[in-house]
Amino acid sequence: MKTIKKSPVFLCVHAALIAGSLGTSAIASAEEAQDMKLEVIEVTARKRVENVQEVPVSVSAMQGEMLDVYSSAGMDIRFMSAKIPSLSIESSFGRTFPRFYVRGLGNTDFDLNGSQPVSLVVDEVVQENPILKGFPVFDVERVEVLRGPQGTLFGRNTPAGLVKFDSKKPTQDFDGFMSYSYGTHNTQDFKGAVGFGLTDKLSTRVSLLKQKRDDYIDNEAPGYEDNNVLGGYDETAGRVQFLWEDGDFTALLNYHFRDLEAKPIVFNANLIEAGTNNIRKGFDDETVYQDAARFATQDVETNGGSLKLEYTSDEYVYTSITGYESAEIFSRADVDGGNPDGPGFIPFSAESADAIPDHKQITQEFRVTSLYDGPMNFQAGFFYYMEDLTIESLSYNTAENSAINGYAVQDQETRAWALFGSMDYQLSDDLKITTGLRYSADDKEFVAERFTNPTPWNGSPDYMKGEANPDDSHVSWDISANYKVSDDINWFGRIANSFRAPSIQGRILFGDEVTVADSETITSFETGLKTDVMDGRGRINGSVFYYTMDDQQLTAVGGDANFNRLVNAEETTGYGFELDAEFVVTENLLVTGNISYNNTEINDNDLSIAVCAQCTVTDPINSDGRAVIDGNSLPHAPEWIANFTARYARELGDGEIFIYTDWSYRSEVDFFLYKSVEFEGKSLLEGGLRTGYAWSGADNDYEVALFARNITDEQVVIGGVDFNNNTGIVNEGRFVGAEFKVNFF
Repeated sequence: MKTIKKSPVFLCVHAALIAGSLGTSAIASAEEAQDMKLEVIEVTARKRVENVQEVPVSVSAMQGEMLDVYSSAGMDIRFMSAKIPSLSIESSFGRTFPRFYVRGLGNTDFDLNGSQPVSLVVDEVVQENPILKGFPVFDVERVEVLRGPQGTLFGRNTPAGLVKFDSKKPTQDFDGFMSYSYGTHNTQDFKGAVGFGLTDKLSTRVSLLKQKRDDYIDNEAPGYEDNNVLGGYDETAGRVQFLWEDGDFTALLNYHFRDLEAKPIVFNANLIEAGTNNIRKGFDDETVYQDAARFATQDVETNGGSLKLEYTSDEYVYTSITGYESAEIFSRADVDGGNPDGPGFIPFSAESADAIPDHKQITQEFRVTSLYDGPMNFQAGFFYYMEDLTIESLSYNTAENSAINGYAVQDQETRAWALFGSMDYQLSDDLKITTGLRYSADDKEFVAERFTNPTPWNGSPDYMKGEANPDDSHVSWDISANYKVSDDINWFGRIANSFRAPSIQGRILFGDEVTVADSETITSFETGLKTDVMDGRGRINGSVFYYTMDDQQLTAVGGDANFNRLVNAEETTGYGFELDAEFVVTENLLVTGNISYNNTEINDNDLSIAVCAQCTVTDPINSDGRAVIDGNSLPHAPEWIANFTARYARELGDGEIFIYTDWSYRSEVDFFLYKSVEFEGKSLLEGGLRTGYAWSGADNDYEVALFARNITDEQVVIGGVDFNNNTGIVNEGRFVGAEFKVNFF
């Protein structure tokens, strides 16, 4: 066995790369460890490689082994929630349909054509449909979260911000890794990748993920008793890349797929005690009382590819990115979460399914980036987006052996295009100004048809048809400045404007209306400092912001029926701050921390919405029995998010022993636009612990570790269904496991 390749600080820092740090970083090399300085981190927040400390955008990066730590235990993309300032993620579908919220702005829409104000971009291709956003995270070089409007360079649906993933790319060097973990509920998580040169110009990288968990939740509903019917999943995902490098020309081909067979998220009837937001006494998260649990299923298939062509001349870089994505899903669940005998009072059975049988998305971007030696440089480009989507909605009569009693179809076509440009000008050695402009045009054609009405007692016919064809255009803009106060301090300021194109909802299976939300627009102001301290051993970055959003698109979820209605709020305001810090305390200890505060408020005296079936509403109720939501904060918008990590490592024998802990906190959230006692989610504090041993041998690095997630086993209600009973969703309990990993070179 050879001497370990990495110093204690190197492994310490790499394993503790923070999910909220603007300056996520690592020690540069073993030889430089005695300096204990944080490495310069480069990001592509503005579609070019830049030092994160000099980018006039509030951006956080997560990379390196930190991604492995957080995503262990077979976690899906929701592992990022509350790990990055002002970012929260939730889902009522489980692993397949994440909803992102940045600075309080998001969308609770659960329909399969729901748009979000937080965009997801993977390998420079936008993932617009909510099912595409659930692609698992593996063999990723870096995750970047850009807070605030990003409408100039990244498009029409980015008024809140952007989450950006960059996969590890092929190189001529041979390298790869394999990891396997085993834990609670027979959860198995395998990840692996290998990359190498095929010729002196062509290289490849193949990446694979396999995650599996047994069903572990028993059904004890009278007459429907069955063991191990819910909670499991079996997921396979892969990515193959080929990179051609020939002088000034490169071509990168990317193919990726996902295949998931799982059970949907678990709904628990009357989970919440009436008049409180407490979990009912005697609740067991491994037991349900459903009359349709045996039919629950969730199957997802996605396929996609992209081709990036890039040519570099003396003064310009020409880039073309062509992307294709497709998704299919069928998800069926017992939505009321109970049976005729309870738990509690359940007015009626609700068993339904949603599906995407047909979907395709095509994108094309072409841009030119200048490489001038002078004070001015620019980017300019063209973007095209096309999506064709079919959605099926089904209802089942649970009392009649779950026979289909309702069926509806939605078809939506979206076409959008944009021209964009951005210019940097170096006014002095210390001051740089950036301006950006984007013209976007968006058009949708939507048709919904219901063929069988599952609720004939409401007087509506079986057949119904609804249509909508909204279109709009908008000019987004931004102006920012970056000033080098000293060698260790950079100040930035930014004003930005962006929009979200019109949205449509027409899940007319349970209702008779198609609703359209007009475009929302936002203007945001922010300023901040990015600083290096303690002779490069620490970093403290902070920003403050204020925004005003006009005509915000809001989703009135549930209320008196199992479908969404879209509304526009006259105005929404938000303000807050974000603070990140990390320090190399000693050669063996690194600590990181971040905290953010977000205050949001809806300002619309005339906006009212339908309320829940059984909960205690605290908003004023108008003469129509609807809640007046003027002055309310936005749903799923915690005021406080905080994260702390610490990692200690020491040499032991031919390797290193380490211990790592991380803690994330988010404050209370309202699940819906109205405020109620039952549907206010309590604050949530979750902690993780990981300890292990790392060593090197031959040409490989090895690591064995024991780990635990949610080590205090804290459990709170994280989501609800309000149209029937006080149905709720809980977070995952304590998880323990072990992992082995090898990196080979």
